[in-house]
Amino acid sequence: MNFTRRDFLSTTAAFFFDPQPAADVTLKIGNVEVAIGPKRTVRTTSYNGAFPGPILRFPEGRTVTIDVINETTEPELVHWHGLYIPSDVDGSSEEGTPMVAAHSQHRYSFVPKPAGTRWYHSHVYAGKNLHRSTYSGQFGMLIVEPRENPARYDQEIPLVLHGWNPYLSTLAGGGEGDEGSLAVHYEALTVNCHMLGAGEPVRVREGERVLFRIVNANATIVHRLAIPGHKFTVVSMDGNPVPNPTAVNVLELAPGERIDAVVGMNQPGIAILGDADDQVRKLGLGVVVEYAGRTGAPQWTAADHEHWDYTLFGRNETAPEPDERVPLVFKQKWNGNRAVDHWTINGKEYPKTAPIQVRENGRYRLIFDNQSDDMHPVHLHRHSFELVNVNGKPTRGVMKDVVDVMPKTKVEVDLVANNPGPSLFHCHMQLHMDFGFMTMLEYVGQPAIPTMSHGHGLSG
Repeated sequence: MNFTRRDFLSTTAAFFFDPQPAADVTLKIGNVEVAIGPKRTVRTTSYNGAFPGPILRFPEGRTVTIDVINETTEPELVHWHGLYIPSDVDGSSEEGTPMVAAHSQHRYSFVPKPAGTRWYHSHVYAGKNLHRSTYSGQFGMLIVEPRENPARYDQEIPLVLHGWNPYLSTLAGGGEGDEGSLAVHYEALTVNCHMLGAGEPVRVREGERVLFRIVNANATIVHRLAIPGHKFTVVSMDGNPVPNPTAVNVLELAPGERIDAVVGMNQPGIAILGDADDQVRKLGLGVVVEYAGRTGAPQWTAADHEHWDYTLFGRNETAPEPDERVPLVFKQKWNGNRAVDHWTINGKEYPKTAPIQVRENGRYRLIFDNQSDDMHPVHLHRHSFELVNVNGKPTRGVMKDVVDVMPKTKVEVDLVANNPGPSLFHCHMQLHMDFGFMTMLEYVGQPAIPTMSHGHGLSG
């Protein structure tokens, strides 16, 4: 075969100038201004000029590539919450994922698994800057499509919950004479991109079965959701099918949690799907549900008080003994009136916390002992764990990656250490995480925590 000068030039040009193959998805981090309601505008950073970001749907088990373009002046990270992927692409600088520098681009490539409702969000340090990380508009739903889908429903409705214009204040309102620690409050709340009544309603037909995929992307608030006259049948939690789908009046989601619930549309009318707390709902946390052919004002009636209980969705069984028990005690360090509390795990705050050490394929019982006066939705990256005891009540089969540990209670979970590499463990309330509530899970015999500087930048 003759190789001409033209062939040489063509090959050389391709070598030097051909771009890498196009990514499956491109996410651009940039500043946006969005009207969430009448005379209510939010200025924030988001993905692709909107919030939530685009719903990402990936087939289970096929490699995907995602280009993240950071058009802001601050370094960023995208965490792929709930996926079993390597540490260097998980989206945590503590695990070794590279930051996406200001005005730069980074490509993530991984095999998405397991199937189910996951999500993605910023994972940088915020501290008292309530415009960064999960306070911002950088969040979106990620669905890993299963090879088989046994759930039967007529339509799917994604709902992502968030809060806007946060500020630090005491519960009493922030006056000079107030006592207590600072907490995060919000001026407005949204479902997807609108406050209650400002956006398009959820349109349904009588007799339909509707699957609601719900993500609590709020940085600090636990939400309790209800639709008057309807029940939610919970089929998955944190994207993982539950062994005992159960109908409840109210769903409860802490920051970072997801619930898939099927609702039978059998009460024709116009209702509100909203937060059971009147004050939270008045700040915007709700959406109108409109049956076809019905008109009138949206209706709300108080939901029956119902204690949220993870064990309803599991099996009433006692788990076998694990290879090892790992006690993790959570306490707060009060810093004084009108100050932000710090948080400790086993007496130390990050980065001085001792890592949780495991061996590959071992089964470990993590004992979350919350000795503080606040709830803690704790999250382990790159793994799921099985709830085995909730406040003294044994259970099996509910697999999660976030569990809300109520004040002065214990939750025990079993972890199978099956994804080697450094993994971050933290409270998903941004204010708690930023002020000490983090540690690492590391595999014995594997590379430990990376020596690179920590993205959180904590000093003690």
